[in-house]
Amino acid sequence: MKKKLTLVLAALLTMTMVIGLAGCSSNNNTAKTEKLEPGSNGEIIMATTTSTQDSGLLDVLLPKFEEETGIAVKVVAVGTGKAIEMGKNGEADVLLVHAKSQEEDFVKEGYGIERFDVMYNDFIVLGSKDDPAKLKEVAPNDAVKAFQTIAETQSEFVSRGDKSGTHTKELGLWEKAGVTPAGQPWYIESGSGMGDTLKMANEKLAYTLSDRATWLNMKDNLDLEVVVEKDDNLYNQYGVIVVNPDKVSAELNTDGAKKFQEWILSDEAQKAIADYKINGEPTFVPTPANKH
Repeated sequence: MKKKLTLVLAALLTMTMVIGLAGCSSNNNTAKTEKLEPGSNGEIIMATTTSTQDSGLLDVLLPKFEEETGIAVKVVAVGTGKAIEMGKNGEADVLLVHAKSQEEDFVKEGYGIERFDVMYNDFIVLGSKDDPAKLKEVAPNDAVKAFQTIAETQSEFVSRGDKSGTHTKELGLWEKAGVTPAGQPWYIESGSGMGDTLKMANEKLAYTLSDRATWLNMKDNLDLEVVVEKDDNLYNQYGVIVVNPDKVSAELNTDGAKKFQEWILSDEAQKAIADYKINGEPTFVPTPANKH
């Protein structure tokens, strides 16, 4: 009888341990799959470009980051020049921009902790189907020659004129072309982001410079088409920078900004960037070589 009782107690103890382990396993699984509410771990302010916003990519990336970290992201979409200015003024925790020389100066001057390449795509020159300067014939893959031809034919060109990364690229192309467009009757400055600039160029059936991703996201509502592309001069690199609290402000959410920088360089985020397509066309190419 005593032996039977011992066996029963041993069996009950074993069952209790199994149930307890199963309960722990269940609790652990629940914890791993539990979704975090955006903002439950604070908020960061990201200053980024209108082209990044207008491409639709952030609508894919940010919910993933917020769900995994509980950190909400407040996006301020402006030109790269303005985004960098926001960083210097302590108005943003992290920058996602695309004017590499300006970004490197930002870090050298101590405003940014470290800069990493995130992704790239390319710029394109858009024009009407009539293509009055005949750029598709004379300079389909030569942006500098295309800009020279626009000036020679005095064809209307709409510039962002907002010190953005796109505007910076455009000014560099005019310089290489030996042209000073400012003040010319055919040169129009929108002073706006990429989306609004494309709308203005569309209304005027004028030429303009755009990043490919924004154009892909808007092209179904535009009468513009690509007239110049696939030139090394049109390369468009994006970088991520955490603003330096020691230089700018101790009030910055630097921990949250570092988590975002680390996340966007992760395999998961880089894959999401690579997978993001509009009408089957890729919009950005990830730059995984610069991960931590």
